[in-house]
Amino acid sequence: MILQALTKLYEDLAEQGKIAREGWNTVKISYLLEIDEDGTLLGIVPQFKEVVSGKKTLSVPMDKILPAAVKRSSGIASNFLWDNSAYMLGIDGKGKPERAKECFEACKGFHRELLDGIDTAAARAILNFFDGWEPASAAEHPLIVENLNELYKGGNVTFYVNGRLAAEDAEIKAAWQKYYDSSDGERMQCLVTGKDDVIVPTHPAIKGVADAQSSGAALVSFNASAFCSYGKEQNHNAPVGKYAAFAYTSALNYLLSDKENVHRIGDTTVVCWAEGAEEQYNGLTNMWMFGDDNNTGLSDADLYAAVKRITEGKYCNELKIDPKRPYYVLGLAPNAARLSVSFFLRNEFGSFIRNVNEHYERMEIAKSKFDKFDTLPIWAMLNETVNPKSQDKKPSSVLAKSTARAIFAGTAYPAALLNGAMLRIRAERNITRGRAAIIKAYYLKNTNKGCPKEVLTVSLNEQSTNIPYTLGRLFAYYEKVQKEVNPEINATIVDKYYISAMSTPARTFKLLNGLYQSHLRKLYRLNKDRARWFDMEVGKLKDVFDETYPIKHTSQEQCSFDLGYYHQKQWFYTKKEDR
Repeated sequence: MILQALTKLYEDLAEQGKIAREGWNTVKISYLLEIDEDGTLLGIVPQFKEVVSGKKTLSVPMDKILPAAVKRSSGIASNFLWDNSAYMLGIDGKGKPERAKECFEACKGFHRELLDGIDTAAARAILNFFDGWEPASAAEHPLIVENLNELYKGGNVTFYVNGRLAAEDAEIKAAWQKYYDSSDGERMQCLVTGKDDVIVPTHPAIKGVADAQSSGAALVSFNASAFCSYGKEQNHNAPVGKYAAFAYTSALNYLLSDKENVHRIGDTTVVCWAEGAEEQYNGLTNMWMFGDDNNTGLSDADLYAAVKRITEGKYCNELKIDPKRPYYVLGLAPNAARLSVSFFLRNEFGSFIRNVNEHYERMEIAKSKFDKFDTLPIWAMLNETVNPKSQDKKPSSVLAKSTARAIFAGTAYPAALLNGAMLRIRAERNITRGRAAIIKAYYLKNTNKGCPKEVLTVSLNEQSTNIPYTLGRLFAYYEKVQKEVNPEINATIVDKYYISAMSTPARTFKLLNGLYQSHLRKLYRLNKDRARWFDMEVGKLKDVFDETYPIKHTSQEQCSFDLGYYHQKQWFYTKKEDR
């Protein structure tokens, strides 16, 4: 299903002229080797462009349409018309001159094989260059010396003859296409297209997945006999034709090369696309599903109205979006030289947006006016389960995958999400907006008996008679009184007693009541009206449970306690007119 969807995407992109045809790829080129018909090196032309990444401006290689790359790991195999400096010039910065020479000779032989008999200026120039170039003295060439450090970094170079790329020469292009199309191999029915095709033993590399090998990783591979059956070797165990292998890898590399549409959830790299490859769908996805800025050209009010229509299954004229359009979400994680599929989801676009929208509604909770997020992005929510003092600031891989899948598919949240948030609350004695929202969303979506809906509100529910929730509110009052009489205090009752108050209230609240009375007496000396107000409000809360404290709270009741405490604290800092 994944390969079929990606192959269809390739065909859509090719029809729109957004991707190279079969046998060709978009390659990142750092330098042009400008040569004349005699093969003389005339210049080395940098091919860099500036792109903005966050707050930084980066210089990155330019994209060129060139012959498809060969598959190589540790062996020597040359690309046609382009490659790194070891193959094209016989030099490298790895201290292996003999290997660099072997790479150059392989490149020279490959070009001789394809270009012999072609009588064009570009073909003659390339062959003359290889015949006349001396790798042993290449590093001493004046033009090489000027760019040696950059060439050593491993950037790709290609030939430039008479003011254009050698790859644009019609006869050279035809020679490459003939070579590519005539490759030998066993023919079988392709599992992706269902058509008879040459089965390729290895597939082109996938580049751009975070933390995977920079040289690329394989989505489909068989690298050991234990994975093979019936005497088949490598990818003949899952026969994919040459066309489909090129198509799906080209489409996936195209998606991964567009950094604006690539997202990170934990260790998973996520790409999305609509059937038909129309870009407006990804634009809304980036903003609504992944928290990017609103760049739709609509006001926030109009945007929310448009999203509402989409979730209702109505066509959106403003954004030209059909909610019935098939849409795909693919998550990939690195695994050595291979990739693992974290999740692959197919649904109508409107259903994805509706599932995410419902998730955001469940996550809605009172927040500080200084909070920069209107809705908490998925990555920010997952970060609430991470120890801020740990070296690895990424959330658990398993948790990130299962949570993202649940949100996109509209299924129950994994228990590990709630457990992660609760673990951080206990460890840090800190209930952040994100952690409170996770508790609320989890029990609204998942089967829930111990955490009633009356406590799963956006803001404080003053009418709730739930005892754990009320005790959480009471604890917030006790903390507030303590801070008003001791504003410079370093360690509050939260630091000392929060965990025990949440889990074993009967034992802890007897002590807290004594501390509260002591703090209240001090407050009476400072501000009688303020003290009377606190005493009255605390009395109302105690009336709910008649000062009969539960011996122990269940895990669900502890969550109710957390929400009561959080809601009450937010209430303290909310203006009267906004309550």
